[in-house]
Amino acid sequence: MDAVFLSRIQFGLAAGFHFIFPPLTLGLTVIILYIETIYYRKRLNLYRDINKFLVKILALVFSVGVATGIVLEFSFGTNWSNYSRIVGDIFGAPLAAEGVFAFFLESVFIGVLLYGRDRVSPGTYWLSALLVCFGSHLSGLWIIIANSWMQTPAGFQIVEGRAVLIDFIEAAINHSTLERYIHTVIASWLTGSMFTAGISSWYILKNRETQFAKPILKISLILFIATSFLQFGTGHMHAVQVGRTQPVKMAAFEGLWESKNGAPLSVFGIPSQKDGKTYFEFGIPKLLSIMLTGDPNSKVKGLNEFPKDTHPPVFITFTTYHIMIALGSLFAFISFIGIYLIRKRRLFETKWFIKLLLITSPLPLVANEVGWMAAEIGRQPWAVYNVLKTANAASVVVPAWQILATIIMFTLLYSVLLLFFIRFLIMMINKGPKELIKNSGY
Repeated sequence: MDAVFLSRIQFGLAAGFHFIFPPLTLGLTVIILYIETIYYRKRLNLYRDINKFLVKILALVFSVGVATGIVLEFSFGTNWSNYSRIVGDIFGAPLAAEGVFAFFLESVFIGVLLYGRDRVSPGTYWLSALLVCFGSHLSGLWIIIANSWMQTPAGFQIVEGRAVLIDFIEAAINHSTLERYIHTVIASWLTGSMFTAGISSWYILKNRETQFAKPILKISLILFIATSFLQFGTGHMHAVQVGRTQPVKMAAFEGLWESKNGAPLSVFGIPSQKDGKTYFEFGIPKLLSIMLTGDPNSKVKGLNEFPKDTHPPVFITFTTYHIMIALGSLFAFISFIGIYLIRKRRLFETKWFIKLLLITSPLPLVANEVGWMAAEIGRQPWAVYNVLKTANAASVVVPAWQILATIIMFTLLYSVLLLFFIRFLIMMINKGPKELIKNSGY
């Protein structure tokens, strides 16, 4: 058993499970803020009661997200002590800022949303919804700053074997922060909107709580439609950035082994790292060159232009990247149907579409996970791109059997936690807005 490999599995397991919840949080806070704005302006009690229901769900999502996020920060000091020693002075700064400037802001005002409806003025309550939304997005920004620095490090120099910060702005707003943050935020809004659309779809199909479900569905679907199309634009921006700053990752995304002028955009293939080729390859001629540079005949570097010891695991990088794109295309297709039904005023009567929304509501979570996997696995073998290799970032004093034990423990713990989350979420949905609000003491 290799300790570094096991450490990567352990961190991937912890980070992947945690990453279920932050996008849901960001998306829910936007919907809650929008609905609270409607209530503040029009004083329609229906929207007040809708938010009482959604805030309860937000609290559940936020709580599990906080609990799972703490594990990640501790792991840097245990399994990745060399990483912390070499680059921790830079990487740790945005994590500390996230806790000080964002997490406490978000957590305090979630308390106001939960318990302050009849204890503060409508304006103060609306401001609390705004601050929760702002705090969650600020939290995401600090995390993206830390992650982007790992992908495209800047604003530092190596002094006596350690990374020393010399320009905070350059390190924070490095070569990929803005593209990655915008792409992640839009994905989170898409995730939250599909999540609430799925909940409201279930009520409509059951002919329950329809006075609550119909406004939620319409608001959610409009946000979903907007973000599903925006995501193509943000994804393109991000891909151009990757092609410019991490060309070996882009080559792995596309299964491109030989450099090509007028490179095709890969649609399907089965890359083999052992054979150095992609089988059953099908691509759109010259489209990759056009997308990355605007020139249909421009050269795109293939994997063979880079040393083999810098290649990421190509098959899983290629596969997760293409699953993400396929799911994004599915979301756009669903959006086109949604636009048609909204324009024809047939949304709530079209049961097969409502059922489709319910069935596909978990898929944005899958898209987030595979997109994250493509980005992180595609960075390998580097913990900090072109600065620190993953093998040199791991702790040297933690034996493999202990890491394996924690993987087993984490798997069991997260399985139980996920089951409890799903159970409580289903229980809240089954109770419905009216019963949940009545029993909450509002």
